[in-house]
Amino acid sequence: MKRMVEALEMVTEWIMALMLAVMVALVFGNVVLRYGFNSGIVAAEELARLMFVWLVFLGATLALRRHQHLGLDILQSRLPVRVRRACAVVSHLLMIYALWLFIEGSWFQLLIGMETRSTVLSFPMAFYAAAGFFPAIAMALTILANLWKILSGDAAAHIPGNGDPHGATAPQGGAIAEH
Repeated sequence: MKRMVEALEMVTEWIMALMLAVMVALVFGNVVLRYGFNSGIVAAEELARLMFVWLVFLGATLALRRHQHLGLDILQSRLPVRVRRACAVVSHLLMIYALWLFIEGSWFQLLIGMETRSTVLSFPMAFYAAAGFFPAIAMALTILANLWKILSGDAAAHIPGNGDPHGATAPQGGAIAEH
C-alpha cells in the first residue's frame, strides 16, 4: 500500500510539473504573440486557468500528505502528550467535516458544470469543480488514515507538536533537519 501511495505521489508531481511547463509555455507564447505579432492563442488563457486550478488543489493534497501545511506545532508541542493527542483528534474531525462540506459543494458544482460550457474551448465547466472534488476526497482519505493511526496508537501517526514520526525535527531556525 505504501508503495502505491508513493507511486501516486510521484505521478502527481510529474503531472504538476507538466502542467506548470504547459502553463508557462502558453502564457509566455501568448505574450510574445500579442506584443510581437499583434495576435495570440485564444485558448491559452482558458487552458492556463484550468491547469492553475488543478495545480493548486493537487499541490494542496501533496502538502497535506507530507504535513507541510501551516500549523501551530510550537503551541501544541508545549501541551501534555494526552492533550496533544486529543487536540489532534479534534482537529482531524474538524478537517474531515470541512472536507465533507467541500466535497458536497464541489459535487453540486460538478453537476451544474456539466450543463455549462467554457467560452472558448467549450469544455464542461465541471472540469473546474472536479479540481476540488477529487483532491478533497484524497485529502479526506489521508486525514482518515492518520486519524486511524492516532486512535489505534500507531507510532507512525502524525500528531502536531510531536515532531515528524519519520525522524525529522524542527530546530530553532524553523527548517526541518534530518537526524
